[in-house]
Amino acid sequence: MLRLTELRLPLDHAEADLRAAILKRLGLAAQELVGYKIFRRGVDARKPHAIVFIYTLDLEVADQAALLSRFAHDQHLKLAPDTSYHFVARAPEDGLPERPVIVGMGPAGLFAGLILAQSGFRPLILERGKAVRERTQDTFGFWRKGVFNPESNVQFGEGGAGTFSDGKLHTQIKDPKHYGRKVLEEFVKAGAPPEILYVSKPHIGTYRLVGMVEKMRAEILALGGEIRFQSRVDDIEIADGQVKGVVLASGERIATRHLVLAIGHSARDTFAMLHHRGVSLEAKPFSIGFRIEHPQSLIDRTRHGKNVGNPQLGAADYKLVHHASNGRSVYTFCMCPGGTVVAATSEAGRVVTNGMSQYSRQERNANSGIVVGIDPADYPGGPLAGMEFQRFWEARAFELGGSTYQAPVQLVGDFLAGRPSTELGKVKPSYTAGVHPTDLATALPDYAIAAIREALPAFARQIKDFDLPDAVLTAIESRTSSPLRIKRHDGDLQSLNTKGLYPTGEGAGYAGGILSSAVDGIKVAEAVALSLLAGGGTGQPRD
Repeated sequence: MLRLTELRLPLDHAEADLRAAILKRLGLAAQELVGYKIFRRGVDARKPHAIVFIYTLDLEVADQAALLSRFAHDQHLKLAPDTSYHFVARAPEDGLPERPVIVGMGPAGLFAGLILAQSGFRPLILERGKAVRERTQDTFGFWRKGVFNPESNVQFGEGGAGTFSDGKLHTQIKDPKHYGRKVLEEFVKAGAPPEILYVSKPHIGTYRLVGMVEKMRAEILALGGEIRFQSRVDDIEIADGQVKGVVLASGERIATRHLVLAIGHSARDTFAMLHHRGVSLEAKPFSIGFRIEHPQSLIDRTRHGKNVGNPQLGAADYKLVHHASNGRSVYTFCMCPGGTVVAATSEAGRVVTNGMSQYSRQERNANSGIVVGIDPADYPGGPLAGMEFQRFWEARAFELGGSTYQAPVQLVGDFLAGRPSTELGKVKPSYTAGVHPTDLATALPDYAIAAIREALPAFARQIKDFDLPDAVLTAIESRTSSPLRIKRHDGDLQSLNTKGLYPTGEGAGYAGGILSSAVDGIKVAEAVALSLLAGGGTGQPRD
């Protein structure tokens, strides 16, 4: 197969136009092009009046060698790389005396479990929350009725925090082994739309993710894996620097020398336990801020111009950055076109927000995080200090919202003018647990408030009316990423000071989002599989 890149076509082209463009670009006769498939389709919307698709295509031609020779100096035509997944290890048919244990079933834990199961290692997955469908009922119960379950919510449960999000599946990580392709192919096999394999910014949406997670769970079980829900790990047994097992909240002990930690960015009790046990941790940068809501029609008009409503484009998105005069960076985060702002707390007495979209992206508002970067110098005090920093501001949001899990909100016009909001304007907040108009000036540190006040008009120079007076700010966006990193070796991916402990995913500080977390889970699964085959942790190598 050959790979052709940077083939540009207008928005309204037909499939026949694509084939014709390939023939023209390469100077081929119709019979010389045996077939093609779309590997990637991007959108160049920098000029709203002239939006184009940019294709990357894998081609089969009659005489590949001759075509390569003819285009030897053309950087846009090369041999297509092998993007298929290759297992690094397989369990022996008679099995192994030890099975790996995975803590957490978000994207990292799910894919670590799936790869280990597909490799024959029969993993045991321990998830503190409930199965995804029961968890969805609990989460919607909190949003609609205010009934909060600290063990079953947006953060905890099968599928992880990404289940209640836009289901974005793009990332900027380096992926030379094409693990991301494996992730996307598994999602399609589980019911995701095939287009996620080639569109530039694939997404799925919550409702589809629920069914997909269930199908992937079923595959793990069919391959000999085991999954236990409502099984919170309260302690890890470590002796002489080696993991020996875990202790559940029920008191049950499970022995293992290969423990994958895929706990997510909100397992604060687990972070504290790891620190108590002396596992190597460090504070890391993250961001805090608000969610901002505009009418989706406003964003569509600005980004798509005359092409507003074109089904090929769908709801428009954006990504903005501003470097404030006080040295802070302000940027938009987890932009959800045609979505809603949702309650995402995992602890009582705190308010946390996140954004969510369904696959259709047809809700009336666009929402995004508008957040300020901070680092450990802003919250000195050791590896758990960032976690306590988050807690402080989440509790403040709870207080500003009236201490009822309603979220505090303020109109952008009032925020910029420095006056409290007393009523809402034309933009109706979508936060399902209810909102309380107030003054957000004390909802974040002073430096963050100042930076966001400066950024909003700056963003309006890129997206007209971004600082719309009736746009709504909702507090607080505090779980942009993990506030700490569980340190690990670059080679075998084990903890720096605890053999047999494999930190992975967003909670461990090595990913940021569904796709990158899933990819990191695959890497850790491979490391575990190789160690198991080598007798790692047992003191006795296998024959």
